Formats: sequence, structure tokens, C-alpha cells
Amino acid sequence: MIDTLFIGLSVGSILLLVALGLAITYGVMGVINMAHGELVMVGAYTTVMSGIWLHTGFLIAIPIAFVVTALVGLMIERIVVRRLYGRILDTLLATWGIGILIQQAVRLEFGLSFFGIHIEGLGPGLQNVTIPETLQGAISIGGVEINAYRTFIILVTGVFTLITWFILFRTPIGTQVRAIIRNRQMAAACGVDVERVNAMTFAFGSGLAGVAGVMMSGFKTVFPDMGTPMVVDGFLVVVAGGVGSLLGSVLSAGMLGEINGVVASITNDIVARAVVFGVVILIIIAKPKGLFSFKER
Repeated sequence: MIDTLFIGLSVGSILLLVALGLAITYGVMGVINMAHGELVMVGAYTTVMSGIWLHTGFLIAIPIAFVVTALVGLMIERIVVRRLYGRILDTLLATWGIGILIQQAVRLEFGLSFFGIHIEGLGPGLQNVTIPETLQGAISIGGVEINAYRTFIILVTGVFTLITWFILFRTPIGTQVRAIIRNRQMAAACGVDVERVNAMTFAFGSGLAGVAGVMMSGFKTVFPDMGTPMVVDGFLVVVAGGVGSLLGSVLSAGMLGEINGVVASITNDIVARAVVFGVVILIIIAKPKGLFSFKER
């Protein structure tokens, strides 16, 4: 039973990494980024490519993936999203289209496959990542054997959650982010550079998605469509926890991950997913703004 709960906690950790970026992006910018799942996929492929072309280890891939996906996110915000603020349906459709383009770019190796040029690590095939030996196998904690890699996932998620908390609550940019979440117009009237904060927020949230992709690549096959379901799961966490609430995202990710893990161990993954959706629906009915939503002013 403890092992099952631990698996649920590791699943919740992945969901939290995905949801943190969505929570602050939607909370600050009011943008439903449907390409967020593809940024998870970019992070996973960055792990594959860095191993093949740069010969870097799995651990080094974490900061590399964060930087790569943050830059991709910044480019998306600068070129497309910035022109669509206040038009939530347009941003939804635009980012959905961007997600499809990213998928196809990976699948077609950025178009080079049409010319018979193959880039090792890309394409429609499946890719695998080898994790370090130190993260393989199990470790014993209190006489209980638990998976070493899943422990690593939880630790990495904890570190990035603390970094996010520090940025939001202990830095000037974090104060500006929280001000925009509560009242965008008032924040702008007080001199906050909303466009700059939006760009930095989008880039940081994208970087977190890339780290989630690295974590997923360690136990899941990497392929172009792997990130698509993650955006739905991420938004479930955001909706249940409350838009823009770090505490809400942490608690809802842990709760939904544990529910998924326990139900899946008793029945199967399909039933577990249905139960998770049912729990989120009940939360929305009882608290439409989530468990820990900010109060608007």
C-alpha cells in the first residue's frame, strides 16, 4: 500500500510541474496555452538530443531542457500570444495550432525528412532515455523498498516548487506577478510593465514544462504525441486548486495523483482517470474558483 501511495505521489509530482506553469500563465495572462503539452514533449526530446549530440548525462539535461523550452515559450509569446491578449478563444485556437506545428516539426525532423536527411533522435519513431545507474532500482526507507527514480522525481519537483515559491513571494518580479493576477489594470496603473512580466511568466512556465518532460522521459517512451494528454491533466490540477494559487496547485496535484494511483492499483488506468475527472467535477460544483483561488479586487 505504501508503494502504491508513493507511485501516486510521483505521478502527482509530474502533474505539479506541468500545472505550475499553466497556473501562473493562465493566472497572469488569462491565456489557455494548449501547446503546453508539446513543451513537455520538447523537454523530453531535449533530453534525447542532448544525450546523442552533446553526450551529456541525464542530470545535465534538466537545466538544458529548462532553458530550451523557456526560449521556445518566449518565442511563442512574442510572436503569437502577445497579439491576442483579451481574446481567450483566439489564444486557445492559436496555441492549439502551435502545438500541432511543434508535433509535426519533430515528426518530420523540421522538414528535412522530405530531402532524405535524417536527424538522429527525431522523427515519428520511439525514443528511449537511459537514466543513471544511481537512479535505477530501489532504495530502502524505514524498511520499505521504494523506487529510486520516483524518489528523484519527487525531490526535483520539490526543488522547482520551492524555486517558484521564492520567485513569487520573495522577489520584486513575483510581487508584480501576484499584483497582475489580482487586478491587471490596477497593476498597470501602478507602473508594472505588464508585457514584460507576461513574457517572463510565459517563459518560466514553459521551462517548468520542459523539466516535466525530462522527468517523464526517464520512465516513458518519448514520441511526438506524448505531451498531448498532459495539458488536460495540468488544467485539471489548475482548476481544482484555483487559478494562480501555488498552494492549491501543490495540494490538488498530490490529491489527484494519489487518487489516480490508488484507483489504478485496484481497478485499471481507465477507471482511475474517470474517477479523477469525477472528483474535479465535484470540486468545481462545490467551489467554482477552486480550492485556494485568489480573491479578486
